Amino acid sequence: MQSNQKPLYMVIIEDLKEKILSGEYKEDQQLPTEMELAERSGVSRITSKRALIELEREGLIYRKRGSGSYVKKQEPRSGAGEPGTVSAAPIISMVLPYMATSELDFIKGATDYLDTKGYYLSIHNSNWSKDREREFLLRIPKNGSSGIILYPISTISNIDVLHALYWNDYPLVMIDQYVESLPVTSVVSDNTQGGYLIAKQLIELGHERIAFVSSIAIEFRSSVRDRYQGYCKALRDHGLAVDPELVIADFYRDADEDKSNTFYKNMISRIMDLGVTAIQAEHDHLAVDLLRSALDMGIQVPGQLSIAGFDDHMISSLVEVPLTTIAQDYSEIGRKAAELIVSQIEGSGKNPVQAEIPVRLIERASTAALTDEYTAQEQI
Repeated sequence: MQSNQKPLYMVIIEDLKEKILSGEYKEDQQLPTEMELAERSGVSRITSKRALIELEREGLIYRKRGSGSYVKKQEPRSGAGEPGTVSAAPIISMVLPYMATSELDFIKGATDYLDTKGYYLSIHNSNWSKDREREFLLRIPKNGSSGIILYPISTISNIDVLHALYWNDYPLVMIDQYVESLPVTSVVSDNTQGGYLIAKQLIELGHERIAFVSSIAIEFRSSVRDRYQGYCKALRDHGLAVDPELVIADFYRDADEDKSNTFYKNMISRIMDLGVTAIQAEHDHLAVDLLRSALDMGIQVPGQLSIAGFDDHMISSLVEVPLTTIAQDYSEIGRKAAELIVSQIEGSGKNPVQAEIPVRLIERASTAALTDEYTAQEQI
């Protein structure tokens, strides 16, 4: 049965491990690339990358930035003298809510730094489950990992475990989010500035009725809360009031349950009846859903409705009308998080730090100035 089969990344690991330990792949010999392994094994690049990360964690290979993966010299364990074993190296665990392009950049940024410090990185996927995330947070410290880099599913989940890790002085760095009530070191994008830049751009294009749309509650994640704060600050700085009617949040359950594909169309109709001419979405995927719904309704984007996202996800440049968005430097977030957790482990980073990584505004075709024709129609 399928459930009894080995995970695909394990098949790749066992094949490469056999060839390394048998001498087919010799010391310092370059291994096939992630892409070559993916094509050879008929798997995704994420799967082949995970296999190489696990081999690196086991001490069988090392990786050179911009070059590839190579066979590591096999050294006997101290006192063991057994061939084919390698000396143990400290492990840092990264817990992610899912695996996508941005997560690979987090991993790359972290491993690039950890390679230089002699640490290995193990990857754990909570799959947006707070129970699974909790299991990892409880189990990983007991399994000998030197520290955890955590991308939490929310700012309010598993707070009791995070408190325990903090007060037990266990090395912990959060990425993407931070907990205001707990002085845990974190590395996040400058989400407030990102929210500000999008709103400012829309205001400078002549939009005064700008909706802020978030599928989750604004308090659920610090990243969304900060983007909203940036939106509010931009409105105030430009003499515009924050209208609660134009702030729409916490609807992802209703959207998921809608099988008729009308949820977002109804939302767009409601907010345009309120005079909205632009939408600032919490992330690109939501912005794309709104954009496609608007186009299906015959609404011109950006002629009648400008829409902007956040994240600069790959889909933002490929959608029918390319999205204006905010680009995050995921690789730098991963690198900085690795630097800060190593400093905690090695004793030089005892004081909590909240590092903010700069963001960039990416202007594309989904936002534009209001036309005189459309403004006149609105006034009729």
